[in-house]
Amino acid sequence: MLSCFRLPRAGGGDAAEQAGAAAASSPRRPSLPFAAGLFAGSPSTSGRGKSPWPPDADDIMEKKRWDSMESWSMLLDTVMGPGGEASRDSGRREEWMADLSQLFIGNKFASGANSRIYRGIYKQRAVAVKMVRIPERDEARRAVLEDQFNSEVAFLSRLYHPNIVQFIAACKKPPVYCIITEYMSQGTLRMYLNKKDPYSLSPETILKLALDISRGMEYLHAQGVIHRDLKSQNLLLNDEMRVKVADFGTSCLETKCQATKGNKGTYRWMAPEMTKEKPYTRKVDVYSFGIVLWELTTCLLPFQGMTPVQAAYAASEKASDDISCPPVLNNLIKKCWSANPARRPEFSYIVSVLEKYDHCVKEGMPVMVHQELRLWRSFAKIFRMGCIANNLSIPVHA
Repeated sequence: MLSCFRLPRAGGGDAAEQAGAAAASSPRRPSLPFAAGLFAGSPSTSGRGKSPWPPDADDIMEKKRWDSMESWSMLLDTVMGPGGEASRDSGRREEWMADLSQLFIGNKFASGANSRIYRGIYKQRAVAVKMVRIPERDEARRAVLEDQFNSEVAFLSRLYHPNIVQFIAACKKPPVYCIITEYMSQGTLRMYLNKKDPYSLSPETILKLALDISRGMEYLHAQGVIHRDLKSQNLLLNDEMRVKVADFGTSCLETKCQATKGNKGTYRWMAPEMTKEKPYTRKVDVYSFGIVLWELTTCLLPFQGMTPVQAAYAASEKASDDISCPPVLNNLIKKCWSANPARRPEFSYIVSVLEKYDHCVKEGMPVMVHQELRLWRSFAKIFRMGCIANNLSIPVHA
């Protein structure tokens, strides 16, 4: 049984300080310019020409080197030419190519299996710098990471919306690939929710965050793009606690997605048709949004205690169970979780439902639905009846 918040209770929703932002301001390491000349004094850069990834290093040593700033100095030396300027390819310069002489990197505030994200300054603007490690010996992995990099740059450089993270520039100079985006000071939505008590977000905060996400996804789908990895870790928060969709490494154009093999994304948020490697549409993002909306209402990790594969099947199995939420969110979550993708709503509809509910909450007038209405028919009733006074509300059990 999944549970959510109780509608009448208010509270929560203040901006949380991101752990990564605190790390970024920590004095433990000074900001470092992204230029070879400024790394000359580092002992680790004396062996110019040596491979930064020792072929025989064991996993522990590899991790230490990967986590150390000095190992990045070695990588950067291979990218930069004499005098600290980036070596230029003989081919044409991409329109999004970063001017590395204008980039300064500071402290790391996030990391993944093959990337590290640093706070930086680019052309006197605070930025996030995602640096991707491209393995030299694993050709298959190298090809995957290059494809993800190309995909992310291709999409980000052409997407412009208040709820899509803003692309600034990129650099593709093996073995260093980096993507420069606006700096989102409050980190990921998952980090924010981890700091909250269960069920502690107010309806106003839930709706504010959910509307940002759904509007960003509505725009994305209008551009013909499927995200394929929508989850709380890929949703970023800025100083104003606005949410922006990020990480387009596994995204694709809907017209071309069917040519891809296997499943994409993260099991815990993955739609059943993708888990089973069946044909899919943009409705896989709607399913993932249903999981994120459940996260917002509970502040919990989806299906905590289950393995990722178990979690991938759990939502569809529980979709017929009652969800102890306000009726609008209850119905919306369950509709997004429909096993039949055709029955999942479009994001344009999700936005309209959330906007209507948001208006009712802000007016202090909760929505009333008759107890005996069926799951999806309740929406029609809500919009016919509108908002009503608090003392006339009737509890709903879907």
